Amino acid sequence: MGELRLCRPDVHNRFDDVLLGELGAALSEMEADQDVRAVVLTATGKHFSAGGDTEAMLAANADLRVLLAQVDLGRRLFRTFADFTKPLVAAVHGHVFGVATSLVLTADAVVSTPGVRISDPHVHLGLVAGDGGCVTWPANLPLVMAKRHLLWGEPLLAEDAHRVGLVTDLADDAESVRTLAFEIAGRVAALPPVAVQLTKRALNKVLGARVDEAFDTAFYLEAISASTADLREAVAAFKEKRPGEWSGR
Repeated sequence: MGELRLCRPDVHNRFDDVLLGELGAALSEMEADQDVRAVVLTATGKHFSAGGDTEAMLAANADLRVLLAQVDLGRRLFRTFADFTKPLVAAVHGHVFGVATSLVLTADAVVSTPGVRISDPHVHLGLVAGDGGCVTWPANLPLVMAKRHLLWGEPLLAEDAHRVGLVTDLADDAESVRTLAFEIAGRVAALPPVAVQLTKRALNKVLGARVDEAFDTAFYLEAISASTADLREAVAAFKEKRPGEWSGR
């Protein structure tokens, strides 16, 4: 088995240009390694991931070339996860936000623990939930529930996510999440690999149909929203811990 671990707890594993550039390449290496029959996605620190990096958002807001480069990195990263042909188990021991949630929801099993918040708060930062959220939430939930969480940007607790099927397995506590995830990954890794991986390829076509329907449109709509004054105000309000004042521009 392989482990893909987010290891920047000092910044809550936020997705900046470094992580966007390195994570997909690391997953592709595991795709090519014939000895790896399943992968567990883990993270270090209090949070699984705080989602997008606000400084990267501001840099993209200020420079179209930076924005387009981030869009290209993000599109490639999500497609790498969505088309990964080996079983992927996400071990979500702490809160997960935004783009990280989108990637977690491409997994074949999601392990978490009660109290963990699973959310996509893009709209709170003046952004379209375009880097995968408009694909993965409706793929895993009834559309009206996906709308309820994406349009309001409100979290879903792991125990509630388990009840509705967004989380597949619940561990007793955060310390047990990784252990349970590896146990689940070990069980699928012990099965005939050709059968498992070809089944995964077929299932990827189901998700891929959703990707073809909505992903590029949503991502480029996010790029439009990333260039607004509302984004700058949202970041400022977030840092200053105050309500935002929206201009719609």
